[in-house]
Order: sequence, then C-alpha cells, then structure tokens
Amino acid sequence: MSNRTEDFDFYLPESLIAQEPARPRESARLLDATAPHTLVDRHVRDLPTLLRRGDLLVANNTAVIRAQLHALRGEARIGITLDQIRPDGTWHVLVRNARRLRVGDTLTFAHSDQTAQVVALEPGGGANLRFSCEGDAFDTFLQTAGALALPPYIHRPNGPTAQDSKDYATIFERYKGAVAAPTAGLHFTPDLLDAVDATGAERCTLTLHVGAGTFLPVRADDIAHHHMHSEHGVITPQTAERINATRAAGGRIIAIGTTTLRLLESAADEHGIVHPFAGETSIFIRPGYRFRAVDVLMTNFHLPRSTLFMLVCAFAGQERAKAVYAHALHTGYRFYSYGDACLLECASSIHAR
Repeated sequence: MSNRTEDFDFYLPESLIAQEPARPRESARLLDATAPHTLVDRHVRDLPTLLRRGDLLVANNTAVIRAQLHALRGEARIGITLDQIRPDGTWHVLVRNARRLRVGDTLTFAHSDQTAQVVALEPGGGANLRFSCEGDAFDTFLQTAGALALPPYIHRPNGPTAQDSKDYATIFERYKGAVAAPTAGLHFTPDLLDAVDATGAERCTLTLHVGAGTFLPVRADDIAHHHMHSEHGVITPQTAERINATRAAGGRIIAIGTTTLRLLESAADEHGIVHPFAGETSIFIRPGYRFRAVDVLMTNFHLPRSTLFMLVCAFAGQERAKAVYAHALHTGYRFYSYGDACLLECASSIHAR
C-alpha cells in the first residue's frame, strides 16, 4: 500500500481522451473486471447480463448547473466556477484572477443586471460570493450568464455547445446543484434501464452535488496530505431502507459512479448499515480503506494522480486496478467524462463473502 502520489501516475495518450460520448450512449465499451484474474471486453449494453435478481443499482440524481461565469471588477476580467451553496445563501467559488479581488468588491456580469459581492477570500483561489438574486431568479441568471463548466480536457475553443448541454446530462438527473456530471450515469438510456429492470435487479437514486474540487489535482507528494473539498449529499430514509434490505437479503449494492460510492460510504456505519444522510462529505477513499456499503462499482476511467483513480485502487486493489488500466490503455478504451467504463468488484470489504 502506497501513500506516494507518483505511484498513482500513468501515461495517457491524448488520443484516448474522449471529446464526445459514444452514440448511442450504451454502445460505449465496458471493461468487465468482476471475475478474478479475468478481464472481458464488453459494451455498456451488456450490463444487464451481468446483473442478478435482487441486486440494487444506486445512481446519482444530481443535475448539472451552468457553473462557469465571467465577471468584471471594473475593467478586470474575473473567471468564476461555482462550487457549492453555503447554508447562509452565499456561494463558495473557485476564482481565476483572484489576486485582483478584495473583500467587499462588487462584480458585474455581461448581459445581466445581477451582481455579486465578495464576502470572503481564501488562499489558493477560493472565495465566497453573495449574489443579488437567489432561488428561481438565480436559476434564470445562470441560464443567461452561465455556461457548463466542462472539464478542461474536453476541448471546446468556443465554449460548450448546445449538444454538450444534452450530452453532459444523465437520465437520472432531478435536483440541480452539481458543477460536474456524475459521468458513469451518462451511459444510461431508457432502453438500457428497461433491460436492467427485466433482470429482476432494482434501482434507486441518491443525490451528491459534485463540486468544482473534483477537477483539482493532487499536488502533495504524500496523498495523506491532500485536502478534499466537501460536497453536499442526501440519502433519504426510504433509499437507506432499500439499500439495507437488499444487503440483508443477500443482494449486491452496485454503485453507478464514484460519486454514488463516496456518499454511500459516508453514510455507512462500522457495521455496514447505511443511514439517512443530509449534509456535507469530504471523504477521501484511498488504498487501505475497507468498504462498508458497496459490492460492485461501475465507473469511467479517471485521470492519473487523481483522487478518483486512488479510489479505484482502493476498491479493486491497487495491482488489479493497474492491470485494468493497462488493458484499457493497450486496447484503446476512451478515457474521462465522455469515455468508456469499467465494472469492478470490491476487493476489501467488511462484508467479505
């Protein structure tokens, strides 16, 4: 088990970074790593053949907001990425050109009469802003002034397109608040969900609003020194009850995406019971962690040296995860948000069977 960030590095050719999703979505490739010592090349449409009656698929129903804003302080241009709303109604944001800002400054936006006041500044480019509108008026403001905060590795020289607005949204989305999409959910279509339901497996959702911190690299040499940004999550009592009933009946909990997994693990106690949850989580899952709530993970392929690749190494086992990624690289799987997926079995669970 390693704590060195460099041990989670690998070379990824830029040609393997997906710039748009597979069409149709379920035609994306799926690397099946659920059988020990075996890797099988499949497609996402094959997922139902890997499910069992009594399994429970859990997906993230967050919806992406137009979180990228361009503001002005006088003549200075300020780039803003919304991160999450605070209990007092202010927004935590990441700022480019933050050195141009002072507490108390008022920011303006082109093509809008709304403003934002700088309430607090943080080292490293974080800030708290109070906007002049909230609720429905704020949603309208974002539709006018905001843009999707697509990950920087998706190249859009002229900004996100109308097609991105459709592509960067999951079929599960219900509650607005995410900066980034829970990308494993991007593969699902109505036809695929019908096929899942026909297997006797069941489905439910939870909410984790993915924050701007998901794009931040691990800069520390020792991963134990990395600070995770918090994100807001909700698991309803009904959902918690379904998860616990599934496990009690011998079914598997299958997390669709790392965001789903992180919230489930945040809400699980030392006995693996998942409790209702409504609050912040900054859980950092890395090798050495023993999983309490999840048996199988479906997830896209993640960045080198990222907390999400570290999570995959913790879940599948570090050597197994490296073998999965080596196979994906060798056989041309597409990486990142619009890319392909893998299906992994948990290697370190308190529920070892």
